[in-house]
Amino acid sequence: MKIARIAVLVSGGGTNLQALIDAQNNGIINSGRIELVISNNPDAYALTRAANAGIASVVITRKHCGSQRAFEEAVVQALENSNIDLIVLAGFMSILSEDFTSRYPERILNVHPSLIPSFCGAGYYGLRVHEEALAYGVKVTGATVHFVNEIPDGGKIIFQKAVEIQDGDTPEILQRRVMEQAEWKILPEAVEIVSKQLMS
Repeated sequence: MKIARIAVLVSGGGTNLQALIDAQNNGIINSGRIELVISNNPDAYALTRAANAGIASVVITRKHCGSQRAFEEAVVQALENSNIDLIVLAGFMSILSEDFTSRYPERILNVHPSLIPSFCGAGYYGLRVHEEALAYGVKVTGATVHFVNEIPDGGKIIFQKAVEIQDGDTPEILQRRVMEQAEWKILPEAVEIVSKQLMS
């Protein structure tokens, strides 16, 4: 059976990367394999997670490349060098241009910590998403896995999972619950389904 070659793009701690590595080890993901981790932050703990799992990694920063275009060209080169089939954005803090996303139609996945179309789009990432959900007073939030296109959080939805907001939630507490109950479950499931489709 042909297995999809996966690259995971990261910027920070890599908790979603770890969820994918664990899912791979537990057989939840068996139609794809993480072959490469790309970080735009040389200090990202995600790079340590990759090293611990024996996964090749590369650091590519916009600052070092000089422009967004040069940065994206360097990322494309790294992806091509590793014959990547599927790209997963896992806490990747950089908006990718239409030039980049149009190269990989329905081959880039992202996980977003809300139920799209709520609390999403440009500027909605990290704790801000949970701050806004709490400020608005919604009773249910969650996470969404979607394909990536040129519109931030605008691609076709693959999976969503709801998470209840509880009395006394802070943005940090809510962020953790959304990760544990939603992101870390639906991201590996989506990666398996899309990997299988790509290889069939």
